[in-house]
Amino acid sequence: MAMIGAVVVLLAAGILTPTEALSGMSNEGMLTVAALFVVAAAVDRTGALAVVIDRGLGRPRSLPAAQLRTMTIPAVLSGFMNNTPVMALMVPAVRTWARKHRLSVSKLLMPMNDAVVLGGLCTLIGTSTNVVVSGLLNDKTGLRLGMFDITWLGVPLLIVGFSYLMLASRSSWLLKDRRPAMSAGDDPREYSLEMLVEQGSPLAGRTIEQAGLRGLHGLFLMEIDRAGHVLTAVEPTERLETGDRLVFVGIVESVVELQKIRGLRPATDQVFQLDGPRSERTLVEAVVSNSCPLVGRTIRAGQFRSTYDAVIIAVARNGERLRKKIGDIVLQPGDTLLLEASPRFLNRQRTNRDFYLVSEVAGAKTPRHDLAWIACTILAAMVTAATLELVPMVTAAMMAATAMVAAGCIGPNEARRSIEWETLLLIAASFGLARAIDKTGLAELIAQSTIGAAGDRPYLVLAAIYLVTMLFTETMSNNAAAVLIFPIAWQTASNLGLNPMPFIMSITVAASCGFASPLGYQTNLMVYGPGGYKFSDYLRFGGPLNLIVMVITIMLAPLIWPF
Repeated sequence: MAMIGAVVVLLAAGILTPTEALSGMSNEGMLTVAALFVVAAAVDRTGALAVVIDRGLGRPRSLPAAQLRTMTIPAVLSGFMNNTPVMALMVPAVRTWARKHRLSVSKLLMPMNDAVVLGGLCTLIGTSTNVVVSGLLNDKTGLRLGMFDITWLGVPLLIVGFSYLMLASRSSWLLKDRRPAMSAGDDPREYSLEMLVEQGSPLAGRTIEQAGLRGLHGLFLMEIDRAGHVLTAVEPTERLETGDRLVFVGIVESVVELQKIRGLRPATDQVFQLDGPRSERTLVEAVVSNSCPLVGRTIRAGQFRSTYDAVIIAVARNGERLRKKIGDIVLQPGDTLLLEASPRFLNRQRTNRDFYLVSEVAGAKTPRHDLAWIACTILAAMVTAATLELVPMVTAAMMAATAMVAAGCIGPNEARRSIEWETLLLIAASFGLARAIDKTGLAELIAQSTIGAAGDRPYLVLAAIYLVTMLFTETMSNNAAAVLIFPIAWQTASNLGLNPMPFIMSITVAASCGFASPLGYQTNLMVYGPGGYKFSDYLRFGGPLNLIVMVITIMLAPLIWPF
């Protein structure tokens, strides 16, 4: 919203004309990104990605072998699909797979995420940033980036990056072995949950053993809160009373079984204020994104139930389960929520940017496996047409999106919901701001300051441009960082009489490679809670990778695209 507000102010001040302010809406880079959202969602909907992931993971013999598999598969996939759906499928799959093979999920998720980002640098459609920069270049020169133009730089970065990830992930200091945010043991999806013995419950008066609450698979009765008095180390002969609050610790699949026990209900009254009968509701896991409007507010003040028609029954954060009252918890990006919600919540939030990794605990929508081959054929045709330059990338993407809908791989409503409108508006607003930076002479001023600081030495100037872009992308949208720095990089190269391509390709890489913070790239947050990571883990593990990618880019970009 800040970006859009800035464009409105510039428009009102007369600095931008309406045409200039809205120029981003018609930019082919933005239109291509919109079409690619639909293509990626269609491939996901048919289950094609899930099949590749399931077959590719296999049975590893060691942690390094497991890391290589979990890095290679998504890195290859991300070269031809948007990173977000790839990670949305990989994270839950790897969590389950790691538990099955008794592997540390925290040793897998962060390296996998970084590999996905590096894989996205290998083709034009690997990340939306590549496409946006290509659109900017087309506006400036009439030229576009080819499908594999960036490959000459992306593949060396991927190879060196893989080497770093494999070596660094073995270090217990660079990548600590964390317990996932929703785990209290070996299982990465474990919660603490309060259940209430209802008024008139048939369980009242029965012992724990008689009520069938002893020896539950995947669940442990940790304590009983009885009228403010906490009973710990609960004996199987302890008799239940009406109003008892039973605190269980267990894996999320077993929580489903608790929901079926007559006379027990989640210890939050809001569950029964949801629309529709409880039999129609389902348990859902969701990770709070940094764009969720309730971030920084308590669950009670944010009116979560009325806003989302769902109730939070457990929260996990930063490697620990939160045991305070649900209503008093202040939501933060990366929080993992266990919700009871209506089926409508799943349909809305799977394509909403308020949450990442929205997944039904059981009984998720069945993929259209019979259409998987059609979706893959359309995707391959799109890549081929763009690679051979039979049609521009924007045309290939829009034709592919249309074909996906026409073939039934994705419905019209699903296609519309799959488009991340907030991202598109941010990109469009960034174009307006970039135009203002250029038009007001600010780009010229910053370019001269950069040259003044680095001198007329091209490599130092290139390093300065890269560093500024990298710092921007750690604190704002990667697309916005690329769009805002583009005119500055272009003007700097022009003032020095240099070929702008090394600068343009460098900001493309820098804008995507925000490894040093959870906010540096949108997929960073997707592994934050599930991996049990802390903020410092990103800086410690991702910071060196940022520097390695920076050095290699500054060295190779001028060799591939000479000054």
